[in-house]
Amino acid sequence: MAVNPLVQSLKGKLIVSVQAYPGEPMRHPETMAQIARACELGGAAAIRCQGLSDIAAIKGRVEIPIIGLWKEGHDGVYITPTLRHAVACVNAGADVVAIDATDRPRPDGRTFEETVRDLRAQCETIVMADCMTIEDIRRGVACGCDIASTTLSHKKPAIDTTLDDGPDLALLAEAAKEFPGFPVICEGHVHTPADARAAIDAGAWAVVSGTAITHPTSITSWFKAAIEA
Repeated sequence: MAVNPLVQSLKGKLIVSVQAYPGEPMRHPETMAQIARACELGGAAAIRCQGLSDIAAIKGRVEIPIIGLWKEGHDGVYITPTLRHAVACVNAGADVVAIDATDRPRPDGRTFEETVRDLRAQCETIVMADCMTIEDIRRGVACGCDIASTTLSHKKPAIDTTLDDGPDLALLAEAAKEFPGFPVICEGHVHTPADARAAIDAGAWAVVSGTAITHPTSITSWFKAAIEA
């Protein structure tokens, strides 16, 4: 299968997620742009970020591709939940748009497949399917997405008891076996360099790490917990 040249450039590389949560001191587009630039200097091949202001600010600061999304809400489909959100991400400067690929209801009534179809009719963009299960990855492949990712795999309603605190290596291996040559990116719970290496060894096209690199509040809490245990 043909792979988009931009997606091909990410093979075997690190993508860094640069996001801050509402109410945090770092939640400011200029701060996010500075962190993104620092990650680029460290060797990140792309930046994943959320929100129109952050996408635009980071796009103006780095030379590597931007994977953009727009989170709205906390339950159900909240990662780029509608066509409107997806088009806005493209217009803000995202090179790749990440969209929840589950079959859960969306605020605008479209299915995931309809969202991808209508987005491609309006915009020239690369689409990343954020997946929870192998069924979601199949859905993303079937409707012509350029990339699938394991972003939502730790949010399954019934968590697989074989999952530990690391990435979902079983899902990666299953997807790599079923769709050889298709870009399936590991995202979620990549907390150490060893986690990232294990994801590549399991068949990941590339690896996204966020919290362990760009979220000092979480990193500080990990050290604090270890010291006080």
